[in-house]
Amino acid sequence: MSIPTYDKFIEPMLRYLAQHSEGAPASTVYEAVSNALEITDDDKLTLLPSRTQPVYKNRAGWAHDRLKRAGLSSSPRRGYWKLTEKGLAFAQSHQSPLSEEQIKELAVVDPTVRLRPSRAVNGDHEASQIEQSQKDSVATPDDLLEGALNELKEATAADLLETIGQGSPKFFENLVLDLLHAMGYGATRDDLQRVGRSHDEGIDGIISLDRLGLEKVFVQAKRWQNSVGREVVQAFYGALAGQRANKGVLITTSSFTPHAAEFARSIERIVLIDGARLTELMMEYAVGVSHRTIKIQNR
Repeated sequence: MSIPTYDKFIEPMLRYLAQHSEGAPASTVYEAVSNALEITDDDKLTLLPSRTQPVYKNRAGWAHDRLKRAGLSSSPRRGYWKLTEKGLAFAQSHQSPLSEEQIKELAVVDPTVRLRPSRAVNGDHEASQIEQSQKDSVATPDDLLEGALNELKEATAADLLETIGQGSPKFFENLVLDLLHAMGYGATRDDLQRVGRSHDEGIDGIISLDRLGLEKVFVQAKRWQNSVGREVVQAFYGALAGQRANKGVLITTSSFTPHAAEFARSIERIVLIDGARLTELMMEYAVGVSHRTIKIQNR
């Protein structure tokens, strides 16, 4: 038999996770769902054209991505899937097999909305789905490819922030320094030092821009859920003054308030990088991710 499309994975995954309310390793969910769909051992050996992953695992991963976008599931830690309270309630209130329309509602969505909290009311959301469907029906293959690439980037960005949030402060600080080195800061990785100790005056890393260490950039890395305010940027500015430094980079996994951004612009000594820009740079410089090339034949 051929491997089902990813939308067919959604319901058996929902049912399995509902039966395991404490969650389960993704590897266990892969096998449970593939067994429910009666995927043969031979078919499980089928790889993506890039040969980077078995097809059935890739499609199961996209099915879970859709459950996450709908707010029905989450990844409380890397490689571990668990239904949210909303997901458990959804499974409880939909005991019968999901209809084709219900599966489509979960599988065919506007990917620019579903990985972040939606403020739209039901009517607005339905209108958005209809509009997206209409766009897809007249889209060229190039348009669809571009949309697919954007969706891959968004899903990867969400996974990166999730992974960073589950790591230690030391992990995040080293990752930030790895990224800055990949971007060209420091002649060698040894030119980027993690401070990472108490009473560091808000400095998490130091970059030597020349071999003698005469010119330095100071780094602060914050894994926050809430927006970083002006007072944090001011404190970092004060730490730079204490070091007699004139260059600083403040990186967060969340965002900066307008007042924080305005203050940074006014002093012109601190560069702010929020979570969206952080993941964009990680993907651009292949830090924490890998690139794969797809050849497109031009007419």
